[in-house]
Amino acid sequence: MTDLETSMATIIAVFQKYSEREGDKHKLKKSELKDLLHDELPDLMTHVKDQATLDNLMESLDTDGDAECDFQEFMTFISVVTVCCHEFFEHEDE
Repeated sequence: MTDLETSMATIIAVFQKYSEREGDKHKLKKSELKDLLHDELPDLMTHVKDQATLDNLMESLDTDGDAECDFQEFMTFISVVTVCCHEFFEHEDE
């Protein structure tokens, strides 16, 4: 597999690893999303100072209002974070 294919497979595997823990295996409950963020994005989470921030994140991801995060909602989050990281490192070189 190419690097990009491997990265895509990894994102899918990480989502499934956490979504299969409880309830609907195709969606992340709030607790599953919190565990995923803390385990898989620990450097990013050092900047999150309070539970309200996580609650707001979950609400903003939950575009269909079902109190869970499906794969499409998760990918929106991953895309936004990746774009922000890219912009940060792009401007850091200037």
